[in-house]
Amino acid sequence: MDRDNEKVLYNVLFPIWLLVFFPSYLWLILIPANYMIDRIVLRWSLGDMPDKGMFCRKNTWKICLAGFLGDFVGAIALFFISELLLGFGDDGATFIEKAGDGIMFDPFTNVLSFLIIAAGIALSAVCIYKLDKRILGKTELEPEQAKRAALRLTLFTAPYLYLIPSRWFY
Repeated sequence: MDRDNEKVLYNVLFPIWLLVFFPSYLWLILIPANYMIDRIVLRWSLGDMPDKGMFCRKNTWKICLAGFLGDFVGAIALFFISELLLGFGDDGATFIEKAGDGIMFDPFTNVLSFLIIAAGIALSAVCIYKLDKRILGKTELEPEQAKRAALRLTLFTAPYLYLIPSRWFY
């Protein structure tokens, strides 16, 4: 076997927010937990609506899927931005490259990386809000009630986990 043509990858470190791209046993915990949080927030958002149990049963899975889609949008944006910033220089010591490293491993090490992660969370939140508002707008809810429920769902289910430093786990 010719070692010159062989590429060996010894260690792969990636940020916690990239886990949304890789199906794993964690999804067996994340999907039901996300569903339950969405259901609790939706039920709370409906106030004293009659038969809100049936409404939640019928619509929570759609809202859960919309939440995951919004999370994917934010994670994809963060991935491409971090790749762009990491390739900005040659030595890895520039402020911008350190921001790319901060996005991947610890957003609290660099102001720019924190702001980019916050923007990724905001992008996901906007997607979640728009999708949830559209889903709830097609139901029997009043437009104002659908807006309020979508906003509450967005505020409680935005992907704040993007802020968790990956270096805590390595």
